[in-house]
Amino acid sequence: MAEEAAPKPLRLANLDLNLLLSLRALLAERNVTRAAAVLGLSQPAVSAALARLRRHFGDELLVRVGNRYEPTPLAAGLVDRVQAAVTGVERVFSAAPDFDPADSTREFTLLVSDYATSVLGPPLAAAFARSAPNARLRLCPHRPEDVTGAAERLRGVDGLLLPHGFVDDLPFIDLYEDHWVVLVATANERVADTVSLEDLATLPWVTVYHRPTAFTPAAQQLRAHGIEPRAQVVVESFLPIPDLVAGTDRVALVQGRLAARLRPADGVRVLPCPFTATPLVEAMWWHPTYDTDAAHRWLRGLLTEVGEALPTISATDGDPQRE
Repeated sequence: MAEEAAPKPLRLANLDLNLLLSLRALLAERNVTRAAAVLGLSQPAVSAALARLRRHFGDELLVRVGNRYEPTPLAAGLVDRVQAAVTGVERVFSAAPDFDPADSTREFTLLVSDYATSVLGPPLAAAFARSAPNARLRLCPHRPEDVTGAAERLRGVDGLLLPHGFVDDLPFIDLYEDHWVVLVATANERVADTVSLEDLATLPWVTVYHRPTAFTPAAQQLRAHGIEPRAQVVVESFLPIPDLVAGTDRVALVQGRLAARLRPADGVRVLPCPFTATPLVEAMWWHPTYDTDAAHRWLRGLLTEVGEALPTISATDGDPQRE
Protein backbone atom coordinates (compact mmCIF):
# COMPACT_ATOMS: atom_id res chain seq x y z
CA MET A 1 0.00 0.00 0.00
CA ALA A 2 1.50 3.31 -1.10
CA GLU A 3 2.33 5.81 1.61
CA GLU A 4 0.56 9.16 1.55
CA ALA A 5 2.70 12.01 0.29
CA ALA A 6 3.86 14.43 2.96
CA PRO A 7 2.18 17.82 2.75
CA LYS A 8 4.22 20.50 1.05
CA PRO A 9 5.76 23.01 3.44
CA LEU A 10 3.94 26.33 3.60
CA ARG A 11 5.89 29.18 2.02
CA LEU A 12 5.17 32.38 3.94
CA ALA A 13 6.77 34.38 1.15
CA ASN A 14 3.82 33.40 -1.04
CA LEU A 15 1.26 34.69 1.47
CA ASP A 16 -0.07 38.19 1.97
CA LEU A 17 0.02 38.57 5.76
CA ASN A 18 -2.66 41.26 5.47
CA LEU A 19 -5.01 38.33 4.92
CA LEU A 20 -4.44 37.42 8.55
CA LEU A 21 -6.06 40.68 9.67
CA SER A 22 -8.93 40.15 7.25
CA LEU A 23 -9.43 36.63 8.53
CA ARG A 24 -9.50 37.82 12.15
CA ALA A 25 -12.10 40.50 11.36
CA LEU A 26 -14.25 38.13 9.31
CA LEU A 27 -14.25 35.45 12.01
CA ALA A 28 -15.08 38.01 14.68
CA GLU A 29 -17.79 39.91 12.78
CA ARG A 30 -19.14 37.06 10.60
CA ASN A 31 -20.17 39.76 8.15
CA VAL A 32 -18.24 41.28 5.24
CA THR A 33 -19.66 44.78 5.70
CA ARG A 34 -18.90 44.93 9.42
CA ALA A 35 -15.44 43.40 8.89
CA ALA A 36 -14.71 46.08 6.26
CA ALA A 37 -15.70 48.81 8.74
CA VAL A 38 -13.41 47.33 11.42
CA LEU A 39 -10.50 47.16 8.97
CA GLY A 40 -11.15 50.55 7.40
CA LEU A 41 -11.40 48.95 3.95
CA SER A 42 -14.06 48.85 1.25
CA GLN A 43 -16.56 46.01 1.14
CA PRO A 44 -15.30 44.78 -2.28
CA ALA A 45 -11.75 44.61 -0.91
CA VAL A 46 -12.83 42.44 2.03
CA SER A 47 -15.01 40.28 -0.25
CA ALA A 48 -11.94 39.70 -2.41
CA ALA A 49 -9.90 38.81 0.69
CA LEU A 50 -12.56 36.30 1.74
CA ALA A 51 -12.45 34.71 -1.70
CA ARG A 52 -8.65 34.36 -1.47
CA LEU A 53 -8.93 32.87 2.01
CA ARG A 54 -11.52 30.36 0.80
CA ARG A 55 -9.22 29.28 -2.03
CA HIS A 56 -6.26 28.96 0.34
CA PHE A 57 -8.09 26.83 2.92
CA GLY A 58 -10.31 24.97 0.46
CA ASP A 59 -13.20 25.76 2.79
CA GLU A 60 -16.10 28.22 2.76
CA LEU A 61 -15.12 29.54 6.24
CA LEU A 62 -18.43 31.44 6.56
CA VAL A 63 -21.73 29.92 5.41
CA ARG A 64 -25.17 31.49 5.35
CA VAL A 65 -27.65 30.12 7.92
CA GLY A 66 -30.96 31.94 7.56
CA ASN A 67 -30.23 35.66 7.54
CA ARG A 68 -26.77 35.41 9.12
CA TYR A 69 -23.38 33.81 8.51
CA GLU A 70 -21.91 31.08 10.72
CA PRO A 71 -18.32 29.77 10.77
CA THR A 72 -17.59 26.33 9.39
CA PRO A 73 -15.98 23.82 11.77
CA LEU A 74 -12.58 24.70 10.30
CA ALA A 75 -13.17 28.43 10.80
CA ALA A 76 -14.35 27.94 14.38
CA GLY A 77 -11.13 26.08 15.12
CA LEU A 78 -9.07 28.91 13.66
CA VAL A 79 -10.37 31.71 15.92
CA ASP A 80 -7.88 31.30 18.79
CA ARG A 81 -5.01 30.48 16.42
CA VAL A 82 -5.62 33.58 14.33
CA GLN A 83 -5.72 35.84 17.40
CA ALA A 84 -2.50 34.28 18.70
CA ALA A 85 -0.86 34.73 15.29
CA VAL A 86 -1.87 38.40 15.02
CA THR A 87 -0.66 39.04 18.56
CA GLY A 88 2.63 37.34 17.77
CA VAL A 89 3.16 39.40 14.61
CA GLU A 90 2.34 42.61 16.48
CA ARG A 91 4.85 41.76 19.19
CA VAL A 92 7.57 40.87 16.71
CA PHE A 93 7.37 44.30 15.10
CA SER A 94 6.86 46.19 18.36
CA ALA A 95 9.88 44.59 20.05
CA ALA A 96 12.52 46.98 21.35
CA PRO A 97 15.75 46.54 23.31
CA ASP A 98 14.40 48.73 26.11
CA PHE A 99 10.97 49.35 27.59
CA ASP A 100 9.75 52.57 29.14
CA PRO A 101 6.37 51.94 30.81
CA ALA A 102 5.68 55.67 31.10
CA ASP A 103 5.60 56.01 27.30
CA SER A 104 4.17 52.61 26.36
CA THR A 105 0.78 52.14 24.68
CA ARG A 106 1.08 48.35 24.65
CA GLU A 107 -1.79 46.12 25.76
CA PHE A 108 -0.94 43.40 28.28
CA THR A 109 -3.30 40.42 28.47
CA LEU A 110 -3.60 38.03 31.42
CA LEU A 111 -5.88 35.01 31.70
CA VAL A 112 -7.35 34.98 35.20
CA SER A 113 -10.16 33.54 37.33
CA ASP A 114 -12.71 35.83 38.96
CA TYR A 115 -11.05 34.95 42.28
CA ALA A 116 -7.62 36.14 41.13
CA THR A 117 -9.20 39.23 39.60
CA SER A 118 -10.87 40.14 42.90
CA VAL A 119 -7.67 39.60 44.93
CA LEU A 120 -4.96 40.89 42.63
CA GLY A 121 -6.92 42.99 40.13
CA PRO A 122 -7.43 46.23 42.14
CA PRO A 123 -3.84 46.64 43.41
CA LEU A 124 -2.42 45.52 40.06
CA ALA A 125 -4.59 47.99 38.13
CA ALA A 126 -3.57 50.79 40.50
CA ALA A 127 0.14 50.00 40.14
CA PHE A 128 -0.28 49.64 36.38
CA ALA A 129 -1.94 53.05 36.09
CA ARG A 130 0.84 54.70 38.09
CA SER A 131 3.69 53.15 36.12
CA ALA A 132 2.22 52.83 32.62
CA PRO A 133 -0.66 55.34 32.35
CA ASN A 134 -0.96 55.02 28.55
CA ALA A 135 -0.82 51.22 28.39
CA ARG A 136 -3.78 48.86 28.77
CA LEU A 137 -4.27 45.90 31.11
CA ARG A 138 -6.71 43.28 29.83
CA LEU A 139 -7.91 40.66 32.34
CA CYS A 140 -9.66 37.82 30.52
CA PRO A 141 -11.43 34.91 32.25
CA HIS A 142 -9.58 31.69 31.62
CA ARG A 143 -11.35 28.53 30.46
CA PRO A 144 -10.52 24.90 31.25
CA GLU A 145 -9.15 24.49 27.72
CA ASP A 146 -6.78 27.41 28.34
CA VAL A 147 -5.29 25.39 31.19
CA THR A 148 -5.11 22.02 29.45
CA GLY A 149 -3.62 23.68 26.36
CA ALA A 150 -1.56 26.29 28.21
CA ALA A 151 1.65 25.77 26.23
CA GLU A 152 -0.11 26.76 23.01
CA ARG A 153 -2.55 29.32 24.45
CA LEU A 154 0.22 31.29 26.14
CA ARG A 155 1.85 32.06 22.80
CA GLY A 156 -0.81 34.73 22.25
CA VAL A 157 -1.19 36.28 25.72
CA ASP A 158 1.18 37.61 28.35
CA GLY A 159 0.36 35.18 31.11
CA LEU A 160 -1.96 32.85 32.96
CA LEU A 161 -2.66 33.34 36.68
CA LEU A 162 -3.22 29.91 38.17
CA PRO A 163 -2.23 27.94 41.29
CA HIS A 164 0.42 25.27 41.12
CA GLY A 165 -0.76 21.78 40.24
CA PHE A 166 -2.19 22.29 36.76
CA VAL A 167 0.61 23.49 34.48
CA ASP A 168 4.06 21.95 34.04
CA ASP A 169 7.19 22.75 32.06
CA LEU A 170 6.49 26.47 31.69
CA PRO A 171 8.28 29.39 33.38
CA PHE A 172 6.48 30.97 36.32
CA ILE A 173 6.75 33.33 39.26
CA ASP A 174 4.93 32.85 42.56
CA LEU A 175 2.69 35.79 43.48
CA TYR A 176 1.01 35.09 46.82
CA GLU A 177 -0.23 32.34 49.15
CA ASP A 178 -3.79 31.61 50.22
CA HIS A 179 -5.56 29.05 52.43
CA TRP A 180 -8.73 27.02 52.05
CA VAL A 181 -11.71 27.53 54.36
CA VAL A 182 -15.24 26.10 54.52
CA LEU A 183 -18.41 28.09 53.89
CA VAL A 184 -21.74 27.11 55.46
CA ALA A 185 -24.97 29.05 55.79
CA THR A 186 -25.43 31.09 58.96
CA ALA A 187 -28.66 29.21 59.66
CA ASN A 188 -27.31 25.75 58.82
CA GLU A 189 -28.27 23.79 61.97
CA ARG A 190 -26.53 20.64 60.74
CA VAL A 191 -23.13 22.27 61.34
CA ALA A 192 -22.13 23.57 64.78
CA ASP A 193 -19.17 25.83 65.51
CA THR A 194 -16.84 23.56 63.57
CA VAL A 195 -17.28 21.42 60.50
CA SER A 196 -16.17 17.77 60.48
CA LEU A 197 -15.04 15.40 57.76
CA GLU A 198 -18.34 13.57 58.26
CA ASP A 199 -20.18 16.82 57.51
CA LEU A 200 -18.21 17.22 54.29
CA ALA A 201 -19.01 13.63 53.33
CA THR A 202 -22.76 13.88 53.91
CA LEU A 203 -23.79 17.47 53.12
CA PRO A 204 -24.49 18.67 49.56
CA TRP A 205 -21.85 20.86 47.93
CA VAL A 206 -21.38 23.87 45.73
CA THR A 207 -18.31 23.03 43.65
CA VAL A 208 -16.29 24.77 40.97
CA TYR A 209 -15.70 23.06 37.58
CA HIS A 210 -16.04 19.46 38.90
CA ARG A 211 -14.56 17.75 35.86
CA PRO A 212 -11.75 15.19 35.59
CA THR A 213 -9.39 17.83 34.19
CA ALA A 214 -10.81 20.86 36.04
CA PHE A 215 -11.02 21.00 39.84
CA THR A 216 -9.73 22.96 42.82
CA PRO A 217 -6.59 21.66 44.58
CA ALA A 218 -8.50 21.45 47.89
CA ALA A 219 -11.19 19.23 46.37
CA GLN A 220 -8.47 16.93 45.06
CA GLN A 221 -6.90 16.76 48.53
CA LEU A 222 -10.31 15.96 50.04
CA ARG A 223 -10.57 12.95 47.76
CA ALA A 224 -7.30 11.71 49.24
CA HIS A 225 -9.24 11.41 52.52
CA GLY A 226 -11.74 9.13 50.77
CA ILE A 227 -14.42 11.82 50.46
CA GLU A 228 -16.01 12.58 47.11
CA PRO A 229 -17.96 15.86 47.36
CA ARG A 230 -21.67 15.37 46.59
CA ALA A 231 -21.93 18.18 44.07
CA GLN A 232 -25.46 19.56 44.12
CA VAL A 233 -24.56 22.81 42.31
CA VAL A 234 -21.60 23.26 39.95
CA VAL A 235 -20.41 26.71 38.87
CA GLU A 236 -17.65 27.89 36.55
CA SER A 237 -16.41 30.70 38.81
CA PHE A 238 -15.83 31.44 42.48
CA LEU A 239 -17.69 34.68 43.24
CA PRO A 240 -21.24 33.18 43.11
CA ILE A 241 -20.41 30.50 45.69
CA PRO A 242 -21.45 32.41 48.86
CA ASP A 243 -24.87 33.24 47.39
CA LEU A 244 -25.39 29.57 46.50
CA VAL A 245 -24.49 28.48 50.07
CA ALA A 246 -26.54 31.11 51.96
CA GLY A 247 -29.93 29.89 53.17
CA THR A 248 -29.19 26.22 52.32
CA ASP A 249 -27.53 23.19 53.90
CA ARG A 250 -24.81 23.23 51.23
CA VAL A 251 -21.09 23.56 51.97
CA ALA A 252 -18.21 24.81 49.85
CA LEU A 253 -14.45 25.17 49.97
CA VAL A 254 -13.22 28.65 49.04
CA GLN A 255 -10.02 30.62 49.24
CA GLY A 256 -9.47 32.54 52.47
CA ARG A 257 -8.82 35.84 50.67
CA LEU A 258 -12.22 35.53 49.04
CA ALA A 259 -13.91 34.57 52.33
CA ALA A 260 -12.35 37.59 54.06
CA ARG A 261 -14.51 39.84 51.88
CA LEU A 262 -17.74 38.38 53.24
CA ARG A 263 -19.90 40.18 55.79
CA PRO A 264 -22.60 38.92 58.23
CA ALA A 265 -25.28 40.19 55.87
CA ASP A 266 -24.07 37.68 53.26
CA GLY A 267 -25.65 34.89 55.30
CA VAL A 268 -22.66 32.55 55.50
CA ARG A 269 -20.16 31.45 58.14
CA VAL A 270 -16.46 30.90 57.51
CA LEU A 271 -15.09 27.82 59.32
CA PRO A 272 -11.63 26.24 59.46
CA CYS A 273 -10.96 23.36 57.12
CA PRO A 274 -11.22 20.02 59.03
CA PHE A 275 -8.31 18.47 57.14
CA THR A 276 -4.82 19.73 56.39
CA ALA A 277 -5.22 21.40 53.05
CA THR A 278 -2.00 22.42 51.35
CA PRO A 279 -1.95 26.21 50.93
CA LEU A 280 -2.74 27.54 47.50
CA VAL A 281 0.17 29.31 45.80
CA GLU A 282 -1.04 31.58 43.00
CA ALA A 283 1.49 31.97 40.20
CA MET A 284 1.88 33.66 36.85
CA TRP A 285 2.80 31.32 33.99
CA TRP A 286 4.04 32.41 30.56
CA HIS A 287 5.47 31.06 27.33
CA PRO A 288 9.30 30.84 27.14
CA THR A 289 9.32 33.06 24.04
CA TYR A 290 8.69 36.03 26.36
CA ASP A 291 11.59 35.30 28.71
CA THR A 292 13.80 38.08 27.38
CA ASP A 293 11.09 40.50 26.22
CA ALA A 294 11.76 43.81 28.01
CA ALA A 295 8.08 44.73 28.38
CA HIS A 296 7.22 41.28 29.69
CA ARG A 297 10.05 41.44 32.23
CA TRP A 298 8.59 44.72 33.47
CA LEU A 299 5.13 43.15 33.79
CA ARG A 300 6.54 40.21 35.75
CA GLY A 301 8.33 42.58 38.09
CA LEU A 302 5.17 44.61 38.65
CA LEU A 303 3.13 41.47 39.43
CA THR A 304 5.79 40.30 41.86
CA GLU A 305 5.74 43.64 43.70
CA VAL A 306 1.94 43.68 43.92
CA GLY A 307 1.80 40.07 45.14
CA GLU A 308 4.44 40.64 47.80
CA ALA A 309 2.54 43.70 49.09
CA LEU A 310 -0.60 41.69 49.84
CA PRO A 311 -1.13 41.03 53.57
CA THR A 312 -0.68 37.51 54.90
CA ILE A 313 -3.94 35.93 56.01
CA SER A 314 -5.23 33.65 58.73
CA ALA A 315 -5.43 29.99 57.76
CA THR A 316 -8.70 29.63 59.68
CA ASP A 317 -10.89 32.46 58.43
CA GLY A 318 -8.93 34.31 55.76
CA ASP A 319 -8.74 37.57 57.74
CA PRO A 320 -5.60 39.64 57.09
CA GLN A 321 -2.87 39.31 59.69
CA ARG A 322 -1.19 42.58 60.51
CA GLU A 323 2.44 42.81 61.59
